[in-house]
Amino acid sequence: MEITRIGSKASVKGPEDWFTGAVRVDSLFDANSSRRAVAASVTFEPGARTAWHTHPLGQTLIVTAGCGWVQREGGPVETIYPGDVVWFEANEKHWHGASANMGMTHIAIQENLDGKVVDWLEKVTDEQYNGQIGG
Repeated sequence: MEITRIGSKASVKGPEDWFTGAVRVDSLFDANSSRRAVAASVTFEPGARTAWHTHPLGQTLIVTAGCGWVQREGGPVETIYPGDVVWFEANEKHWHGASANMGMTHIAIQENLDGKVVDWLEKVTDEQYNGQIGG
């Protein structure tokens, strides 16, 4: 058994190459010799979002606070709320973040495949974020 105490890992600012707007990432757990999943609690200020990206083994989001938006390539922008669980298939191009007027926090869980959990792509445009054009 292993207990990771809250606050034992420092919060980090979401890197500008991967995010638009103010984002805080709090690592929850990393992969190890018997677990290939990694997880983080990610907090987005209003208007903040990820860049487009994929995950080699998919991703699960569990919304814990606020109101957010998600979009998979070719689909509409969808609204997500606390308690919602979002699953993205392996290699499904997508983005997620806060809505325009309200922040959002989610837990993001993804599995490590050959040392990789994510492939970051281009930034989401303001038009895509506002649902004016598809992915």
